[in-house]
Amino acid sequence: QVQLVESGGGLVQAGGSLRLSCEASESIFSFGSMNWYRQRPGEQREWVAHLATGGNTDYADFVKGRFAISRDNAKNTAYLEMNSLQPEDTAVYYCNGQIGTTYYWGQGTQVTVSS
Repeated sequence: QVQLVESGGGLVQAGGSLRLSCEASESIFSFGSMNWYRQRPGEQREWVAHLATGGNTDYADFVKGRFAISRDNAKNTAYLEMNSLQPEDTAVYYCNGQIGTTYYWGQGTQVTVSS
């Protein structure tokens, strides 16, 4: 069974940085794409960033220029580098990976940004 495990969340002050990790239970090449989503308190889950197998990336407007998605093939791990964090970035961040027509989710990692 495919598993995705996020880590790296925590408490950070506004303007700070965090790097989230998403470790996959199998080769990251199995995934057609990797994505990060987030769910802010009281709101629906929203898409944050996309990484295609070929390396193309895309970002939601509210994180462009601040966040970067990447992967380490040898470690079967995807990352979300988050800089210039603001209190409105407080959310549970989820990793999502696509294999064929199936999307797999991690359990989420909490990011809290204090003002």
